[in-house]
Amino acid sequence: QVQLVESGGGLVQAGDSLRLSCVASGRTSVAYSMGWFRQAPGKERELIAYITDEGKPNYADSVKGRLAISRDHSKNPVFLQMNTLKPEDTAVYYCHVMDTNYWGQGTQVTVSA
Repeated sequence: QVQLVESGGGLVQAGDSLRLSCVASGRTSVAYSMGWFRQAPGKERELIAYITDEGKPNYADSVKGRLAISRDHSKNPVFLQMNTLKPEDTAVYYCHVMDTNYWGQGTQVTVSA
């Protein structure tokens, strides 16, 4: 079992930055890729970034250049740096262990115009 806890969300203005964190506990010694998803009201959950066990980041085209995913040398926690936020970034952001059923509870990000 793996438990994931996200933090760092909040209400910001367009152009601001936020850094989300995801801390994993439990069976974390297994190598895994970690992803960040988001779900806006009325929309499907979408993958926006993931980082491999070796530390290679990957991004959805919609967020390239504005978001950066990283993990520290111990692989825990995983961060999502979000810059130049836009109102369309408003969503609940979820941390996920890729290719598993492990999800965090989500953290709300709201960007006002």
